[in-house]
Amino acid sequence: MFSPAYSISNKILINISKIEAAVEVIRHSPLLPLWEKQFKEDAIVRAVYHGTHIEGNQLHKEEAKDVLSGKEIVGRPRDIQEIINYRHVIEYIEEEARKQIDRIAEPLIKKLHKIIVLKILPDNEAGEYRLKQVVVRNSQNGEITFRPPPPIEIPFLMKEFVYWLNRETGEEIHPVLKAGVVHHELVRIHPFIDGNGRVARVMATLILFLGGYDIRRFFSLEEYYDRDAVTYYENLQKASAGNMTAWLEYFTFGAAAEFERIKEKILRLSKDVKMKNKFGGQQIYLTERQMKIIEYIQEIGYLQNQSFTTVFPTISEDTVLRDIQDLIKKQLLKKVGSTKAARYVVV
Repeated sequence: MFSPAYSISNKILINISKIEAAVEVIRHSPLLPLWEKQFKEDAIVRAVYHGTHIEGNQLHKEEAKDVLSGKEIVGRPRDIQEIINYRHVIEYIEEEARKQIDRIAEPLIKKLHKIIVLKILPDNEAGEYRLKQVVVRNSQNGEITFRPPPPIEIPFLMKEFVYWLNRETGEEIHPVLKAGVVHHELVRIHPFIDGNGRVARVMATLILFLGGYDIRRFFSLEEYYDRDAVTYYENLQKASAGNMTAWLEYFTFGAAAEFERIKEKILRLSKDVKMKNKFGGQQIYLTERQMKIIEYIQEIGYLQNQSFTTVFPTISEDTVLRDIQDLIKKQLLKKVGSTKAARYVVV
């Protein structure tokens, strides 16, 4: 029977404590609806772009964003389809999380794969366990770095894995650790002919959602892995010998880094509460440029005319000043000083 081997090291404990602290702030920090929407959209773009880029997708982030917006771009059809599919699979797991499903069965895992490889793999391979032996090679030197189990073992391994996933024992595993184990085990078993990494990352995210760590759908672990793909694959490989401690240290560190990044951004926008109170709880409608102005000031402390080009390299000074004047009218900013050295600060 599948039973993951790992120990709770000091590194894992420290990472989990950072995650808990960040999650607490994120859960209870009020945000204006406009900010909430922007955070969620940004998380989706990052998850989709980095989740496919790490697998070799050649589209740039702005191109991926255009695809998600429904715009037509010039690119490899496969790359474009991968972006569309990853967006759909994220929407699917969000829907499953909203249902608060209490079991994850093999058909669900196969469904995720089917969505991920739609129009990429033949229909007889989409959502079906592989019937061929595959190997994972180093993309630089072609050396075999990992040889997954033979196809004849996959049905048995997946049944064991799903049994462990749904078992109820007196020793509950922390949702973040559970997500890390799920991520690794799906990569190790490599149940499908292609798309295993994407299935593993999406499943890990679903486990976090179901475990109460959805943190308002603001996060994307994919970016952490994609920033240093070599380290990501090295840490996955470390656990192939049977002990997952090093992998879980890496996995929890990445989750902690992402959650803390979101926490800090939310704290910089904490004046939202003040804004809501000032307007009697009413929504304040700000343009994307105005939101960027406020975020810049909350991060730096102030904005001066000579810094306009730093924030908006392609926007004229007059346009930025009009945005600022509107923010002053809404009592969100105030001007300190009256010369060219005047500063705009948040009220």
